[in-house]
Amino acid sequence: RDNDSGTVCKDGLTENEVNFDHSTRVAEILRAEGYIVDILGEKDERLQNYRALAFLSIHADSCTYINDLATGYKVARSRHSALPKEEDRLVACVSARYKKATGLRFHRNTVTANMLEYHNFYKIHALTPAAIIETGFMNLDRDVLTKRADDVSRGIADGMLCFLRNEEP
Repeated sequence: RDNDSGTVCKDGLTENEVNFDHSTRVAEILRAEGYIVDILGEKDERLQNYRALAFLSIHADSCTYINDLATGYKVARSRHSALPKEEDRLVACVSARYKKATGLRFHRNTVTANMLEYHNFYKIHALTPAAIIETGFMNLDRDVLTKRADDVSRGIADGMLCFLRNEEP
């Protein structure tokens, strides 16, 4: 958000719209549980040395048809994490709860270097556990991402709650 539209579908649906919808829904759920939640833009000045119990960057994948296998989500942490065990637990919690809520499969083969080297991982404070999620492909997973946005958001929020409450993934 606040950087560019992200991927744009032929009908004008943007990654920015999808991500902001999910982010605001996740924030509402977590706030209702008593947590303070910041929704930050891609280039938000507050990211510099940002401290929190956890940081999750929410994205959606390409709207372009790639092949019939281009469906599913992925979650990753920084390749150069200062907190690898903690961040592995964050990734496991978000992944397990997201899969349960959406029914999408984990698309391991498309975790990219851009995810593992996500630029905002290097802006936030090193002791803030962080991960990135690609919630699905905007082509084949579009119905899940748009028509089942409550499930998407609930899965992400439940994953964050799993981590914050130190639950088993």
